[in-house]
Amino acid sequence: MINKKIGLILMVIGMAGTATTVCGQQLKYPTTSKGSVVDEFWGEKVADPYRWLEDDRSAETKSWVQAENKVTFDYLNTIPFRTKLKEQLTEIWNYEKIGTPFKEGAYTYFFKNNGLQQHSVLYRKQGENGTEEVFLDPNTFSKDGSTSLADVSFSKDGSLVAYSISEGGSDWRKVIVLNAKDKAPVGETLVDVKFSGIAWKGNDGFYYSSYDKPKGSELSEKTDQHKLYYHKLRTAQSTDQLIFGGSATPRRYVGASLTDDQRYLIISAANTTSGNELYYQDLSKPNSKIICLQDHFDANTGVVDNVGDTFLLETNYKAANNRLVKVDLKNPARENWKDVIPETENVLSISTGGGYLFANYLKDAVSAVIQYDYTGKKIRQIELPGVGTASGFSGKKKEKEIYFGFSNYITPSSSYKFDVNSGQSTLYIKPNVKFDSDQYESKQVFYTSKDGTKVPMIITYKKGIALNGKNPTIVYGYGGFNISLTPAFSTSVAVWLANGGVYAVPNLRGGGEYGQKWHDGGRQLNKLNVFNDFIAAAHYLQENGYTSPEYTALSGGSNGGLLVGATMTIDPKVAKVALPEVGVLDMLRYHTFTAGAGWSYDYGTVADSKEMFDYLKAYSPVHNVKAGVCYPATMVLTGDHDDRVVPAHSYKFASELQAKQACDNPVLIRIETKAGHGAGRSTEVLINSTVDKYAFALWNMGIKELK
Repeated sequence: MINKKIGLILMVIGMAGTATTVCGQQLKYPTTSKGSVVDEFWGEKVADPYRWLEDDRSAETKSWVQAENKVTFDYLNTIPFRTKLKEQLTEIWNYEKIGTPFKEGAYTYFFKNNGLQQHSVLYRKQGENGTEEVFLDPNTFSKDGSTSLADVSFSKDGSLVAYSISEGGSDWRKVIVLNAKDKAPVGETLVDVKFSGIAWKGNDGFYYSSYDKPKGSELSEKTDQHKLYYHKLRTAQSTDQLIFGGSATPRRYVGASLTDDQRYLIISAANTTSGNELYYQDLSKPNSKIICLQDHFDANTGVVDNVGDTFLLETNYKAANNRLVKVDLKNPARENWKDVIPETENVLSISTGGGYLFANYLKDAVSAVIQYDYTGKKIRQIELPGVGTASGFSGKKKEKEIYFGFSNYITPSSSYKFDVNSGQSTLYIKPNVKFDSDQYESKQVFYTSKDGTKVPMIITYKKGIALNGKNPTIVYGYGGFNISLTPAFSTSVAVWLANGGVYAVPNLRGGGEYGQKWHDGGRQLNKLNVFNDFIAAAHYLQENGYTSPEYTALSGGSNGGLLVGATMTIDPKVAKVALPEVGVLDMLRYHTFTAGAGWSYDYGTVADSKEMFDYLKAYSPVHNVKAGVCYPATMVLTGDHDDRVVPAHSYKFASELQAKQACDNPVLIRIETKAGHGAGRSTEVLINSTVDKYAFALWNMGIKELK
């Protein structure tokens, strides 16, 4: 490693390591010193010259961040239409946003933002015509908006609430308990809670999950063993009871819930992001044991509800697209599970409300919802407002009216009230957005990937655009962890469209759009399929006149950041601009940070086999930047407090690109300070980040002024 004192001096003065001329600008990058660290995997030595950037607490790293940000913002400040773009985005962003309501106790709660508030406020009203009142205002949590409301959980009768806060975007949370009626604090604040919901047991206390606090950096140190605790109200957290986890049953992810009748504690335990064990405990019997219901990690299974001692489970066991089964706890072996809602050709997700089951099917990445009773009898197919994404359809059993939300790429999210008995839907809240949906078109196409697989993609643009290959186009993707990208309105995308841009979202393999087979088609030794799907999406858009390589930008975050980083190093000519955000970019070391080891189901690790090491190394973005290659104009984005995908991934990738870029395309890294992986970012941070991405992309596509 470099001498710390010398390294610090180099970072502070921002000494130029490489220089390039971009649009008449002389762009000088800070010197990023190289260390001598070399790792050995399966007999092969691999250099890691920027290992020192993994130390998020060092003065050298902090100085490097400051120097890189100076270069980045000096560059962005010269883009002539950046201010106008911010004015456009601020104007369309400035409308009242009201979330889908939910009922707790005697109140109806809903989140609302008056337009440009840093965070949405939780309101409530009593009855249909009650007076609105502020219940929780996250804008009061911190002066700079860096502390956010992360989760809210009410006890069954709605009289108590536990809410968690995130500081600086961290996944480490604090949990605060209030009396819901008068908002008076109850007991002490819980600290060091991570990856946890809150499962109330009556009004006595609740279950939560966390890891032991790391001895090193809490932002990057490995957190490997999750534990479930029970907190009794008005007692010290230090006395909380360990319920599950620890040395007896070490698991990376442990979560809990209670059945609606409060009889059963449900525990899910997993070592990766796919597949879980399932346990239950009968709380009606004193000192009852925790019993295993599913003892393998070969399926994703969760409890939807219970009727006495019969569980309803949503599972992909012997059902790649999921099914709903009933399980008699007196005879719970998996061979005795009986279908209530069988598997179909479309992926199933179940919610409950008003004493009914709601089956939300994903058909080519858009929603179709069917209402069933608890025996599996079909009540009706629910008529949705259009083609898009429906969410919600959940509520307590006693409710006769529940709520759902609907949106697509050109329809701002609206809330609807649904009568569970009549099946009638009534518009409840429609936002007043300065966006004329009639001027835009959003259509689905199917294109062919490298291996012949048909992949769906939704393309959105202003009606009447010329298919001349000159439309600025963002291709946004994810492609992993069984996560589905479904149509949703975004004010950010609306501004891109208003300026003549095309926004395209392919549903890549690795996602969950077509169930487990689609997921399996894009993970571990099939991961290259995801990148090939993404490249083929760009080629489809270019071959059909929507855009051309000079007007194409690749965008994605987290696993999508990996997607962008891998795609641009595999095929540097496919796009003019690359925007990898909070990406997993060092595939040889990702599993050594925070909870990264849990991602091995999707990625595999270098320790699995030489074949897996070779495969990971062949596409790992950090390890595939080559000297003498012209890479796209790139702006890497991350947060210095990201403890999900640590910023060292982005730091290393940007350093490799800056050192080896062989043309005048700029390579910048935009590092948001006091920010994490993305959740809980303030309105100001979101607007500024979006403006900078769009300004950078348009400027490097040769756009001189906005439409």
